Amino acid sequence: MYYQRKGFLDLPPVVKTLLIINVALFLLTMVFPELQLFLAVYSPKSEFFKPIQLISHMFMHGDFWHLFFNMFALYMFGKILEDVWGQKRFFIYYFVTGLGAAALHLGVMHLEINALINQMATEQVQTVLNEGGNILMSGKNYVDPQMRDLNLMINTPTVGASGAVYGLLLAFGMMFPNVLLYVYFAIPIKAKYLVMIFTAIEIYMGFANRSGDNVAHFAHLGGMLFGLIFILLWKKKQFNRWD
Repeated sequence: MYYQRKGFLDLPPVVKTLLIINVALFLLTMVFPELQLFLAVYSPKSEFFKPIQLISHMFMHGDFWHLFFNMFALYMFGKILEDVWGQKRFFIYYFVTGLGAAALHLGVMHLEINALINQMATEQVQTVLNEGGNILMSGKNYVDPQMRDLNLMINTPTVGASGAVYGLLLAFGMMFPNVLLYVYFAIPIKAKYLVMIFTAIEIYMGFANRSGDNVAHFAHLGGMLFGLIFILLWKKKQFNRWD
């Protein structure tokens, strides 16, 4: 028997708390925009990088629609997964996928940064590392294309819960593969096919659109990858209990 929750007050506690924190911090950043610059995650090469950003960036969003779609997905998939898994497992899964998303995103970025650094003079690199962040904060950037691109990669922050949300989508698709979901509230598609489509899109966009569409595609893939690893390890542990 499946128990259908009816409203916000009846949401499971972890999902409800995450929704409240995300919305509250979004409203707070509207009043204090500089807060987002401290809580977003930067490349570890940036002078603005702090380890706490690996978690705090999950509660930051670029605009209302970024927040809305992430929170809608958290509400839609999270409430069911938390009911099935329980609070502890859902909490761990959400943050494992969020951290995994950041890890893959920063890892790919690290490779791109090093590839660009290898093409540049040492003096140029040191100039960007020493002063690039403050120059970008002032709304300016370097004229030299390599210095400009390096500065953007190192000192452009990343925000959003999308990595964890993609992890929730993967988990839902694995647990309820034949449940119909409605894309744009109109087009019905089974959850397993939606997961496949989104995965293919993110892989394609991640490799084909590295020029930049302002979307961290590898963060989305990281959330799904670490979600898959988590679920497979969990299933293996459950199976081994019966050996």
